[in-house]
Amino acid sequence: MVEELIYRRLLDWLAEDVPFWDATSRLIPEGCRCRAVFLAKERGVAACVEEVAAFLRWLGFAVRQRVASGEEFGEGSVLMEVEGAMRKLLQVERLVLNLLSHACGVATATRRALERARRANPRVRVAATRKTLPGLRYFEKRAVEAGGGDPHRLSLSDMVLIKDNHLRYFGSVRAAVEAARRAASFAVKVEVEVSSPEEALEAALAGADVVMLDNLTPEQVRRAVELLERAGLRERVVVEVSGGVTLDNIEEYARAGPDVISMGWITHSAKAVDISLEVVEVIKP
Repeated sequence: MVEELIYRRLLDWLAEDVPFWDATSRLIPEGCRCRAVFLAKERGVAACVEEVAAFLRWLGFAVRQRVASGEEFGEGSVLMEVEGAMRKLLQVERLVLNLLSHACGVATATRRALERARRANPRVRVAATRKTLPGLRYFEKRAVEAGGGDPHRLSLSDMVLIKDNHLRYFGSVRAAVEAARRAASFAVKVEVEVSSPEEALEAALAGADVVMLDNLTPEQVRRAVELLERAGLRERVVVEVSGGVTLDNIEEYARAGPDVISMGWITHSAKAVDISLEVVEVIKP
């Protein structure tokens, strides 16, 4: 069922590129076939290769997958080999290349952030946020996982996450967390975004499962962890750091002792990996 939904979405995107017919590829006879390879022009981490391969097979192509999601590949690596109708392949080429390049870029950015963070804190997780492009969330979250990261919540339905604008209504962290505890299902975790070490302690005392330290300095993060430890609450609450974290300072934040570092950058600003489709043989009818 999940696969069918993915195929339907990809077909909708394909319809943007081929609303009537392909004015160029129609010059190639329908019976013409070809062999082609997906070639990496630079190193990176593979992501969503299985989804792209399955979609191509569903379209009637024979596909040989050469790398799996999560694997590192080098410049010049062949990610997939494809054989089938040449006209159809050229019609779908840009869609699958865009998706694969972006997904691999997200996975690569996630892997690099995780590597740096774990130099300082081997137990810390690097997580995504909901800063994903509409329609691409499934692929971007899968790419984060391929890079070794945590997808975080997949939608607003997954958990309670009380942010600054919610707090404007409640007036205090404690009131917001207590209201969430009264309303939420036993199966739903409650997270609250705080802006100081003292608010982190307030949130934990009120019963929050996760405390998000938003736009705090590494020194403030360390102070928040210390306050929770003194209160005997550190093992009961997950400490998440978010906001202002970059590849340049992630080690410093990780060293301050959080459980999770979430970064919107790994999805909304990851550089696409340069991947091309190269036809290696034309099989004329």
